[in-house]
Amino acid sequence: MNHTRIINHFGKVAGWNSVTCRLLGRDVIGITELMYKDSMEIEGVKGAGPFDIGVGEGNYNAEASITLTQEERLALLDSLPPGKRIQDIDAFPIIAAYDYTGTIYKDVIRACRFKNNGVEVKQGDKSIAFKFELYTPAIDYNV
Repeated sequence: MNHTRIINHFGKVAGWNSVTCRLLGRDVIGITELMYKDSMEIEGVKGAGPFDIGVGEGNYNAEASITLTQEERLALLDSLPPGKRIQDIDAFPIIAAYDYTGTIYKDVIRACRFKNNGVEVKQGDKSIAFKFELYTPAIDYNV
């Protein structure tokens, strides 16, 4: 019987410290979480017999969110004219770059818009952060 031992196969793996997030023209430092994903409706097409005879494709869907510290949130608010809301910010891309073994991989979350704003804090918190849901029509991977 062949027993393969894999020891440290990937070396140093990509982690939070290897990610840079560029938002509204600058690298964001007050970020604690970034999530983005997309999906495509794909389903089998039925015909004669019990098995699929083909595949049908439906709509594409992209989702994204970003969690920012209160300091980053306030910096965004300070950059806006009085009376404007974070949700009023025009569409902007978010560029997520990953440094993996010296190669930079970039994903672009296209035409983002903030969908919400708020504060969530409780006793014992050492910092304040808020999760912003984002609108995005598309995500480009490895550009």
